[in-house]
Amino acid sequence: MVKLKFGVFLPFYSFQTKTKQSADRFSLLQTIVLECEKLGYDSVWLDDHLMFDGWQIFECWTTLSALSSLTKKVRLGTMVTCNTYRNPALLAKMAATLDVLSGGRLEFGIGAGIQEAEHAAYDLGFPKPSVRIQRLREAVEIAKALWTQEKATYSGVHYRLKDAVCLPKPLQKPHPPITIGGSGEKLMQIVTAKHADRFDWGFLPTLEAYKRKLEVLENHCKSAGRDFGEIEKSCWPGGQVLIAENQRELNEKISKHKPPNVSIEDFVRANLVGTAEECPERLQVWVNLGVTHFMLFFADLPSVDGLRLFAQTVLGGLG
Repeated sequence: MVKLKFGVFLPFYSFQTKTKQSADRFSLLQTIVLECEKLGYDSVWLDDHLMFDGWQIFECWTTLSALSSLTKKVRLGTMVTCNTYRNPALLAKMAATLDVLSGGRLEFGIGAGIQEAEHAAYDLGFPKPSVRIQRLREAVEIAKALWTQEKATYSGVHYRLKDAVCLPKPLQKPHPPITIGGSGEKLMQIVTAKHADRFDWGFLPTLEAYKRKLEVLENHCKSAGRDFGEIEKSCWPGGQVLIAENQRELNEKISKHKPPNVSIEDFVRANLVGTAEECPERLQVWVNLGVTHFMLFFADLPSVDGLRLFAQTVLGGLG
């Protein structure tokens, strides 16, 4: 039986505190990550943002390095690194270092970048999508070369290397697993078909939309001469996860966490909302499609109640 994996998404806005002390925010994040490890989740994932309104945001790679020294088993991922924020060769070096420091626990998630305001504020440039995706493809090729070759030389449209050395190499062989984030069917899935070990399309509103993208990706794999089965299927079973022991408690949680301008019907439709008895059945639909990796964003964070109940009632109960 294929082992199912469950990753927990921890975006910057899920561990805010009422105080302005940065240490409090990191302490809260650390508590949640250690709880995820204790409960048996396979991985935790940080988003990659530089700014948002006036919120305090930790740079994700620096933060993952700090977390790697505090954890022992849980895998550490970026959901997803924005390629345009960093030189790809330097990013590959950072990733190799983190894989070594963590004992081979890095999950390398990367995407083309979508937040124009952050790019403008940091003077990073924001070319059209086709150019950003082309840069993403070159960045992944550079990373693979640095991670696997004694000396890497690369000549692309946007990036170049000459006899570049990356030592130490990542502990994971041939390299840390690469998750490519992005759901575009014409250009992004071509990169995914050629280079991804796992895809991430974010939350899709219907099972039919997910099935259609599977067909598109499989066709791109055929064109690239890649075995479609080599790419791990991942999904977000809902935009957020809201789980409770029984219907009464669930109704209370819905009332607390549902945005005021969203109907209950729309909230339930867009998220994985259910009792501990209902959630496994909802997830089994995805398992039947071949999904082996689930990305979970718990609506009640920074509370760990949802994390704990899901771990107690769902983890290990599917297959």
